[in-house]
Amino acid sequence: MSFDDRGFLFGDAVYEVVRLYDGRPFRLDAHLARLGRSLAGVWLPALDLKQLADVVYDLAGEEGAAVPDALVYIQVSRGAAPRNHPFPDPPVSPTVLAWCRPYHALPPDQFLAGIRVVTVPDDRWAKCWIKTVNLLPNVLAKEKARRAEADDAVFVRDGMAIEATSANFFVVRDGTLQTAPVTNYILPGISRQVVLELAAAQDIPIRLEPVVVEDLAHVNEVFLTHTGCGVEPVTTVDHRRLGETAGPITRRLYDAFEALVRVPVSR
Repeated sequence: MSFDDRGFLFGDAVYEVVRLYDGRPFRLDAHLARLGRSLAGVWLPALDLKQLADVVYDLAGEEGAAVPDALVYIQVSRGAAPRNHPFPDPPVSPTVLAWCRPYHALPPDQFLAGIRVVTVPDDRWAKCWIKTVNLLPNVLAKEKARRAEADDAVFVRDGMAIEATSANFFVVRDGTLQTAPVTNYILPGISRQVVLELAAAQDIPIRLEPVVVEDLAHVNEVFLTHTGCGVEPVTTVDHRRLGETAGPITRRLYDAFEALVRVPVSR
């Protein structure tokens, strides 16, 4: 990649990450559709999504036999041009890159023991629905969490806990599942949508509202959803211990998610 690439110089790029389970891409169409929305959101030209799907399947075919559980990363920048803030005129070809790397999941007993999160002010821009490589606020929030001896940070905007640094945020209170609705301030997660579908199928009540940060002291369960591991239990919030392991609804959704992703699907 050229050192004049606008993704490197300006963060003028978007990306997508697809999980391979047993060598098979999960919800690839949804991921590519979201990539298309991100491209449109930063005025990048549309790409041939079928051709990108072929790239993902080629990478899965090359790596899937040896590395059945992996992540495929796709990044599209505006391309390489002499450094100048306006778009290149005439336009240049976008830079498209993709690679596949192993994903090493924790053993279930360790995973279900949960992670620790802390809340931090949300100082990101107002277009979080675009999956852009401009992730410095997320990086700084994650570092705040590390320095607080936690594993992740949950962004709070206008008194509402809305999402984590690279995951959507769910709570369970009195048997009801609650998560923020899709707005410009959260990423419409693919795993988030899958969990909402699974919860509806199990008749778990759902409330699409942001969580008032003070109410975190009264919730029964917390978990995150993201491409890497689907449903990730949280057992400590702002140093308050919720439990020793995933709560019952979190565990039900975790089990349902794991059962779903292991079902073979045709291309």
